[in-house]
Amino acid sequence: MIKMVALDLDGTLLTSDKKISPRNEKILKQLHQKGIKVVLCTGRPINAIWKYIEQLGLTNEDDYTITFNGALVIQNVGHQKLFQQGIRKENLSLLHDYCSEHHYPLDVLDFEQVWPLADLPNSYYEKMLNAGLTFTHRDFKDLPEGDYSKAVMSYDPDVLDDAVANLTPAMTAKYHAVRSQPKILEFLDKDMDKHVGLSALLKHYNMTFDNLMSFGDAENDLGMLKAAKVGVVMDNGKPEIKAAGTDVTGNNDDDGVAQFLETFAF
Repeated sequence: MIKMVALDLDGTLLTSDKKISPRNEKILKQLHQKGIKVVLCTGRPINAIWKYIEQLGLTNEDDYTITFNGALVIQNVGHQKLFQQGIRKENLSLLHDYCSEHHYPLDVLDFEQVWPLADLPNSYYEKMLNAGLTFTHRDFKDLPEGDYSKAVMSYDPDVLDDAVANLTPAMTAKYHAVRSQPKILEFLDKDMDKHVGLSALLKHYNMTFDNLMSFGDAENDLGMLKAAKVGVVMDNGKPEIKAAGTDVTGNNDDDGVAQFLETFAF
């Protein structure tokens, strides 16, 4: 029995102009009111998506969000952390050296703010994120010690294509690299994925992946699409992403989420 619906944002729940359509909003609110857990799953921090949480009414005490692509599960209203798993600064050294060698930009995120690396080329991330976050420019050697949620390469798609093609075996052994958008390549801890955060949240609710329906469209959604009892891929997803799910629905600009939910027997 499906008791939780997990949704990616960009390219999935959100339209191309970054909005939740009235039709998607209506069905998700109906499910939430029926007691189905509605969980947003994103690479962004919670304050960057707060308007979507409020729009869907996901503000009960037991509502949570999967942020940083699974590295942090956080309570929506109280911002209490249910689960957190980061990367130590020293474990990012290999990635920094790689970017320095190839002249790639890099932004490093902790669980509170973004650190664009000033000793590397400028990235597109601050402009693309367009959120109320603090961006503090620092050289890598001057970053504070501690845990970081992920690192992001944000630049032209062809440059990121090259970055993926140039990854060394040592890097693929150390990081989980996923393309979340054409202009965003993310580096997570090796075993980190949205399904990791969802696993912690399902356990909190005394549920399993047999109770999960997930929606996604991109590489960073693969884990939760494969793990869920029902994994729904948007029509705008690439063929290899569609192959990973159990179902395909309409595209993100045509209420694809609502198309599927309105016909599913909960």
